[in-house]
Amino acid sequence: MTQLTMKVTTAKGYDETVELVRASLGDAGFGVLTEIDIKATLKTKLDVDVEPQVILGACRPQLAHAAMQADPSIAALLPCNVVVRADGDRTVVEAFDPQAMTAMATDAPAGLHDIATDARARLLGALETVENA
Repeated sequence: MTQLTMKVTTAKGYDETVELVRASLGDAGFGVLTEIDIKATLKTKLDVDVEPQVILGACRPQLAHAAMQADPSIAALLPCNVVVRADGDRTVVEAFDPQAMTAMATDAPAGLHDIATDARARLLGALETVENA
């Protein structure tokens, strides 16, 4: 899924990376609205074991509000999902690219592109912080 996401990897452990992602998202102005523990959910629902993985629903309220003002249907694509997953001795962090949201929005107002560009830059900064930590 390289077309729709932005991704970094780190040699840091999974738990440490999750905390680092939370902190770097906060520094970029995002809060985490939702959290889905994929490992726990699949164990409970299907009794299968998978590597640790979490989906964090990140939101910068100012950007979300502006995006919904420009195109109310964009709410179906919010919040910005950020996935942290163990991958052997590495941890992968992957975020949905906000610019892909505007590509999916038919007849997206011009202002929506500016909002997506801002969100993308902030998410990329958070990812770079994780990668360089």
